Amino acid sequence: MLEVLYEDRDVIVVRKPVGMESQSTSSFAPDMVSEIRKHIHNLCTSPGEPYVGVIHRLDKPVSGVMVYARTRKAAASLSKQVQDGTMRKMYLAVVCGRTVDNVENFVDYLLKDSRQNLSKIVEKGTTGAKRAELRYRVVEKTEEPESLSLVEVELFTGRHHQIRVQFAGRGLPLWGDNRYNPAWAGGKKAGKPAGSVALSAYRLSFVHPSTGELMTFEAKPEGEIFYRFDFLKNG
Repeated sequence: MLEVLYEDRDVIVVRKPVGMESQSTSSFAPDMVSEIRKHIHNLCTSPGEPYVGVIHRLDKPVSGVMVYARTRKAAASLSKQVQDGTMRKMYLAVVCGRTVDNVENFVDYLLKDSRQNLSKIVEKGTTGAKRAELRYRVVEKTEEPESLSLVEVELFTGRHHQIRVQFAGRGLPLWGDNRYNPAWAGGKKAGKPAGSVALSAYRLSFVHPSTGELMTFEAKPEGEIFYRFDFLKNG
């Protein structure tokens, strides 16, 4: 069942669950675009396939708030906000280990390997590399049963696997990440669930394409690991 947070004739804001692609794929598995189209069909039986514009993306194992455009004009407006940085995307992540600083900016250059579906940090000036910037603040830390930090992350760029790569590159891989966390790499860590990364797009802000109103939406993250922290347990 599609979880709709808001919709009108221009936009639809939804909560993407863990395990679903945020855009159409060649597989027969459900994806967010096809689910939104079904939802629109159920509300309005107009002929033809409804327009659904993909504005931003979330990795398949990541949950969170997403906005899709229902018209090409709205898509152009929202895409411009992504490009000029006025669309604000906030994430919650659980990282393994303790951060050195409670607040910090990460700036790196990332190179995507499409064949292996991986990205890595490389030197500035490397052919094909793109600048990646984020800011984080530590929300809470815990030592039991393992050393973990809950961090709030704001993305200033939208690179492939950006948050996962930048934290892993500093020895703080995300909990459950089977691509960039050595504890999960290559399969399931003993006694730990696989298939989801402790990362969630929990807050999204953008200017409505037609009204000019600043709109903000939030959704709590998926995954029991987040609820080891009082910040979410008591929220």
